[in-house]
Amino acid sequence: MATCEHISQAEDPAPRTPDGCEECLAAGGRWVHLRRCLECGHIGCCDSSPNKHATKHFHATSHPVMQSYEPGESWKWCFVDNAMA
Repeated sequence: MATCEHISQAEDPAPRTPDGCEECLAAGGRWVHLRRCLECGHIGCCDSSPNKHATKHFHATSHPVMQSYEPGESWKWCFVDNAMA
């Protein structure tokens, strides 16, 4: 499977809020699954969560690649190329 340039060049930053979605924790919200930005380490909630903070983070920052932050999952997603690895 071919992978996009963004995914192949993605970093591995430390999570900024290892215990949950950064915005949901601050606002007392809830999430379904977590995603980690591979540019800055932001932890945001997935699109199945009420606030979709991982996608909102992409739109606010243009950081292209996120990775699942769920135990046992390591897949990555590029918002720019709509590609998964």
